[in-house]
Amino acid sequence: MKTAICYYSRHHGNTRKVLEAMAEVGEIDLIDVTTRQAVRLEHYDCIGFASGIYGFTFQKAVVEFARQYLPCGKPVFFVYTYGGAKGSGAKVVQEIAREKNCPVLGEFSCKGYDTFGPFKLTGGIAKGHPDEQDLEHARRFYLTLMEHENRGVQK
Repeated sequence: MKTAICYYSRHHGNTRKVLEAMAEVGEIDLIDVTTRQAVRLEHYDCIGFASGIYGFTFQKAVVEFARQYLPCGKPVFFVYTYGGAKGSGAKVVQEIAREKNCPVLGEFSCKGYDTFGPFKLTGGIAKGHPDEQDLEHARRFYLTLMEHENRGVQK
C-alpha cells in the first residue's frame, strides 16, 4: 500500500521522528506541508496527517492542507505528538475527513518533548520522548493499519 503522510514538525522534531519510524516499515512518502510542492494525493492508497499539538489541536497548516488536498473517499489516519495534554487531538482533521467521506483507519499519539511557553522555564516536559518504546508502538500501529487495509483489498 502506497502511503503519503502530510505533516508539520518543528521545534524538537518529535512528530518527524515518529513518522520516520513508521517509514522504516512501510512504503511511505513524507510530505512537509510547509514546502511548496505539487501534491497529487489521489495517487496514494492511504493518506496520513500528522502534527504536534499546538494550542490543543493540530497545527493550522496541516488542517488547511487537508482541507485543500485530501481527495474524497481516501482512507486516512492521524498521528500526533503532545507535551502536556492531547487537547482535542485530531478532531478538526477527522471532521474534514468525514466531510470528504474518507474512512478513518485510526490514530496514533505519544508524548513529545515540549519547551513551549512556560515549559521552557523548567527545562521542558516529556523529556526524552518520543523514546524507543514510543517509536516501536508507532511502527506497530502502521503495520496494523496496513495489514487491515491489505485484507480489505484481498476480499
